[in-house]
Amino acid sequence: MALTKQTRRRFLKGAAATAAFTATAPYIKTAYSAGTLSLGLWDHWVPGANDVMERICVDWGKANNVDVHVDFITSIGNKLLLTAQAETRAETGHDVYCVPLWLVSMFRDSLVPLDDVVQEIESRHGKLVPSAWFLGNIDGVWRGAPAPTGSLSYANVSRADLYLDHAGIDLKAIFPANGDRDPALVDSWTYDAFLEAAEKLHAAGHPFGAAIAPAPDASAWLSTLFTAYGVKLVDESGDITVDSDETREVLDYLSRLTQFMDPGVYAWDDAGNNRWLISGTGSAIFNPPSAWAVAKRDNPDVAQHVWHHDAPRGPAGRYRAATPFFWGAWQFSPNVSAAKDLFLHVASPEVVTEMLQASQGFDLPLVEAYYESNDIWSTATPPDGVLYNYPIRGDEVQSVAGYPAPPEIASAIATQGVFPNLVARVTQGGDSFDDAIGWAENELEGLMRG
Repeated sequence: MALTKQTRRRFLKGAAATAAFTATAPYIKTAYSAGTLSLGLWDHWVPGANDVMERICVDWGKANNVDVHVDFITSIGNKLLLTAQAETRAETGHDVYCVPLWLVSMFRDSLVPLDDVVQEIESRHGKLVPSAWFLGNIDGVWRGAPAPTGSLSYANVSRADLYLDHAGIDLKAIFPANGDRDPALVDSWTYDAFLEAAEKLHAAGHPFGAAIAPAPDASAWLSTLFTAYGVKLVDESGDITVDSDETREVLDYLSRLTQFMDPGVYAWDDAGNNRWLISGTGSAIFNPPSAWAVAKRDNPDVAQHVWHHDAPRGPAGRYRAATPFFWGAWQFSPNVSAAKDLFLHVASPEVVTEMLQASQGFDLPLVEAYYESNDIWSTATPPDGVLYNYPIRGDEVQSVAGYPAPPEIASAIATQGVFPNLVARVTQGGDSFDDAIGWAENELEGLMRG
């Protein structure tokens, strides 16, 4: 069944999806998945995670008489997207490919339907999270299966010691590691409070850092800030709605916030904020736990003070960017049968738990039940409780760059960097709000024509 508009709204509002099983023939495992299988997977940020993922796939191949080859492709510079474009145009390349976020929609015509696989996964392990339904089920057809690694959200990642010393904010008290939250304290964590803290931390030599460049991380954190102020670049009907008082309000906010950020953010790629925090200079970023995981190895003095927690609340609510990861099979693959068998294997709780451990809590499962069966976020250290609030525990709502525009438009908004380019025109280029909004309208019109 196709996702209804109501279900899609529930994803953004954070309520559980009411997903019935897809009405397809039951999944039938092939008797012997012989042959070769080439995988193009995302290059993980957490050291050592790739090695574990490759071993799992190769071991499965040996057990099923399949010669498995794995290539890891970086998301830096949009290489994951660019490689997918090249392979689908040439109709040659990998059999299995990693398609996170909007890539399922973008490549829907090149991806094999996977209704039978997803139905079997839900039958065995329970329903998938709403974001998986929203992004993986396109026009009523599953084109992506849950990836065992990569799915993430962009928590607020802060140096708790610096916030306490220089801004007088006790983040561990606001977002404790035991779930016993004081609603009044949580309500105090707003974008206005974040701005005041950023000013104080900047004065102390520890600015906030996040990319404002055409990169996925930039689209992620900026889009949720825009959403928290009630901004829609394009609405559910496909109408351009960027010209609004809310857009001007958020551009005004960012004009002030960027004064307390490192000036190099306009050239950062997806690794820029990681390096910023790990260096010891940065006070806060928006990121999954990869920066903390690398800091444990490269700068333990930083790692012991990191705290993952909720994003600030804006006038329209509190939002956190999410990036679900899927694996798909290209229609030109000669071994789709083996690919489907692999998809079912890597969705098992054993594989997901092993990858959770290898990624040090980075990877967020797409099967709802797996959150109850894993305690890695509660037990991660140092410091004790550092990842407790990485899975959403409070009133945050998951969102994705481009929502609520129709998928073909939203995917272009996210991949073409409309959010960071709009902001940079004001905060770096000196455009007036009206000129920048006019540019965005023209850009969005062009994306729709394309």
